[in-house]
Amino acid sequence: MNIKQMQTKKAEGGFTLIELMIVVAIIGILAAVAIPAYQNYVAKSKFAAALGEVSAGKTGLEVKLNEGAEINGPADVGLSASQTANCAFVVDESSLQCTIVGGPASVSGSTITLNRSVETGMWSCESTVAEDLQGSACVAATNNGG
Repeated sequence: MNIKQMQTKKAEGGFTLIELMIVVAIIGILAAVAIPAYQNYVAKSKFAAALGEVSAGKTGLEVKLNEGAEINGPADVGLSASQTANCAFVVDESSLQCTIVGGPASVSGSTITLNRSVETGMWSCESTVAEDLQGSACVAATNNGG
């Protein structure tokens, strides 16, 4: 084997340590950007699921009010039990409240309250979840004097 062949074989080696360190650094930067974005996505999804579950009780509450029937709990307005995977419900004659169960810390334990105006029959929504996580679905209670 001559010298030229030996140099060619040496050049066919694997990656250098610097190249591997650059790849690891790039992966770290991508993860630093992707993880918070994913957490926001999960928080928005949890809020939307909870809002969907509590909104399902509006029709049942309207029916009970029109019938003049007494409302004793979430089951009376068609909500499943008093707690689901997304909500712990509280119901009275003019509002439906959901306390978000589980999910990211940015939404866990926060509340969504659907209030029915006695005078007009219109529904309004307030939430203690940050506005950037709830979109235009509700107004944050902290910004609405609630």
